[in-house]
Amino acid sequence: MKIPVELIEKYNVPVPRYTSYPPANFFCGDFETDDYLVAVEESNKKEPQNISIYLHIPFCTQLCLYCGCNTHITKDEDMMKHYMEALKTEIHMLNKLINHDRKISQIHWGGGTPNVLPAELVGEVMAIFHSEYQFIDNPEIAIECNPALLDQAYIDQLVSFGFNRISLGVQDFQEKVLNAVRREVPEIPISELVHMIRQHAGVSVNLDFIYGLPYQTVESFGEAIEKAIVINPDRLVTFSYAHVPWVKKAQKKLEDYGLPAAEDKVKMFEEAWSLMTNAGYVPIGLDHYAKPNDDMAIALRNRSLHRNFQGYCTRETTGQVYAFGVTGISQLEDVYAQNARTVKEYIDTVESGSIKIVKGYSLSETDKIIRQIINEIMCNQFLSWAQIADQFQTTERSLKKLLDFKESKLDDFVADELLTYTKEEIFITDLGRFFLRNIAAVFDVRLEGSVKKFSKSV
Repeated sequence: MKIPVELIEKYNVPVPRYTSYPPANFFCGDFETDDYLVAVEESNKKEPQNISIYLHIPFCTQLCLYCGCNTHITKDEDMMKHYMEALKTEIHMLNKLINHDRKISQIHWGGGTPNVLPAELVGEVMAIFHSEYQFIDNPEIAIECNPALLDQAYIDQLVSFGFNRISLGVQDFQEKVLNAVRREVPEIPISELVHMIRQHAGVSVNLDFIYGLPYQTVESFGEAIEKAIVINPDRLVTFSYAHVPWVKKAQKKLEDYGLPAAEDKVKMFEEAWSLMTNAGYVPIGLDHYAKPNDDMAIALRNRSLHRNFQGYCTRETTGQVYAFGVTGISQLEDVYAQNARTVKEYIDTVESGSIKIVKGYSLSETDKIIRQIINEIMCNQFLSWAQIADQFQTTERSLKKLLDFKESKLDDFVADELLTYTKEEIFITDLGRFFLRNIAAVFDVRLEGSVKKFSKSV
């Protein structure tokens, strides 16, 4: 797939990434802890009934300069143990409010670097969920890992705790790139780590890459994807580096090395797309690829793909998200809520017998409608007005009036062959996948006139 340069210039504008709707920078400090605790109890009556757990482990041994995550740089194992004790306490606090007749469908450990922890600390937390909750058949239990901190013994322990998906943050195979962005170089080759994981039946492997980093070229990134295809992961992700130095000051240092131009980033995307699809992988959304028999690829074919802060998931594993740990964001049906900002604040609050929500958001019915529309576009590249109207017990005419939607808003996208539509449905083309954020923004009534800052779409 080739993306015309004139389309890049036209659509490379700041728009939300839409990992949530409304985006996190719309959360406000007026939403407090008591509001969240009430919402947790109310969530037991809401759909989906499944429970999704997110555990944020902020610790990293060093700061990767591209990172946009909430991290705490340390090698202090005593601090990590202290934090994990607080994490277990927070889980027990919330357990009292969650109906245990509901089942866990997803557990995701993110960071930071979850595998910087001693494995036994991970196991202690997993034991709580296994002892106190039921699970659906075939839940997704995943952990993000830095391959430089992984070995056979650690992998074996993760599997014994119930993990069935391990994501390796490769980012790039070139040491020159990794050194520039201050990412540790793995001593064990990625291919060997994947072989170690695959010794365990039923455990899937994700490989994550970032394009748009210093020293990357179209040719070198293509070589990285070719090498990854030989390794044969179940899923592969090519994240577009988001340069937001006004949020993450460390990213400013990458400008000293020079960053690839937007045109080169697009060519990297095109090269990855071509290589992955020719190898038989199915494109998922903007940046994911999965094998045809993977649950995500099947969900896309059935137009039942979903997405939350943790990434893409199927409707079967979709649940209301209860987040634990510093800066973790819970995504309940009616509210979003973000935990304490710093490790010290988090530990101190939990040890005092409470939790702390620093900001959040209560969704209106309009927000929920827009959230679902954007989710359908970002995940399934498709929108059925009748389906949305039926879901929210309204009419198609009322929906369009609510959104001030006019078909003329799609004219440019149609002219540029990014989508087609009828009175009832909207279909995103393969070319349109690259501009999903721009298309989704058409339905975002909060975006017009907003002074919020967002990364550019390319």
